[in-house]
Amino acid sequence: MFSGVGMRSSRGGLSTALLVLIAIFVSGSSARSCAWQSGAKVSDAADDPSGMYTFLRDGEFVQLTLEDGKISGYISRFGDSDSDKGTFIDQFFDKATLDGDRLSFTTKTVHGTWYEFVGVLTKVAGKQPAQEGYRAMKGTLIQHATDANKADKPRQREVEFKSFPQDLSKP
Repeated sequence: MFSGVGMRSSRGGLSTALLVLIAIFVSGSSARSCAWQSGAKVSDAADDPSGMYTFLRDGEFVQLTLEDGKISGYISRFGDSDSDKGTFIDQFFDKATLDGDRLSFTTKTVHGTWYEFVGVLTKVAGKQPAQEGYRAMKGTLIQHATDANKADKPRQREVEFKSFPQDLSKP
């Protein structure tokens, strides 16, 4: 396979460079094997709250993304006002925090409407990550809407948004 040039030291053994390459390959393979055997990727995915959750109406959702310890996301919803009725609107988070299981976010304003959420992220007993509703966002949602006089008309309600099934087959 190898021509032998540069592969042997003056004593007839393998060169240091080749030994280093073999060590890197073996240790990399072992690390990947151990992670796969221990289910590290599966448990990481199961513990990650990132994903899509239901929102107020069928077809609407909340997208959460946890990356480098920071939470971000958006709400994708149907418009309610005369100017955007039936139009799909994405409202990105302006501010968001996740402290343990405590989640809060405020969206940017789109067409005079923005949302505030304060609540908790929970895992639902008896559910698996690949099942709908494995996680739930429970708390208070306030929908702010400005009227023609620019007055805020808040609407508060208790909500529970359920996670969509997670795809655990991704690397």
